[in-house]
Amino acid sequence: MPRRWIANTFTVINLFAGLMAILLACVQQWALAVAIIFGAALFDNLDGRIARRLNLTSEFGKQLDSLAELVSFGVAPAMIAFLHIFASTGWSGAVLAAVFPICGALRLARFNISSVKSHYIGLPITVAGPILSLSVLAGQALPTVQAIVLLLLSGLMVSTVKVPKL
Repeated sequence: MPRRWIANTFTVINLFAGLMAILLACVQQWALAVAIIFGAALFDNLDGRIARRLNLTSEFGKQLDSLAELVSFGVAPAMIAFLHIFASTGWSGAVLAAVFPICGALRLARFNISSVKSHYIGLPITVAGPILSLSVLAGQALPTVQAIVLLLLSGLMVSTVKVPKL
């Protein structure tokens, strides 16, 4: 494997984890699906660190990373929320769940064209997704609270709130 693919391999593992989380949610393996989203977060963190440390950053890697993040931290948490909490509400639950990855995609697109390096603008999807997933797992009996959490996180992703980089 060429050296330049090392970081991208971690990104693909992140993407694979997101897809597995979706499939696990489809068979109602809620805790495992959420755990895998946290695993995806680990690989997402590693791919960036490795790319910067080995000077392997590229436009391709940046775009692949955003696509993996949309699946792992946008679509997968929304699917967990929909299937576990909102499916019984019909179309309103589906629309509610769709808001989260849409706001995540908007956040990622804004990040990809941003030149701000000192802080994030809006809550990163890599933070919002794991929070939503864990919230659904912890508060499964409270659909109204879960709807508020989902909408709050969605709003924070597309907001102009300055979030410090750690």
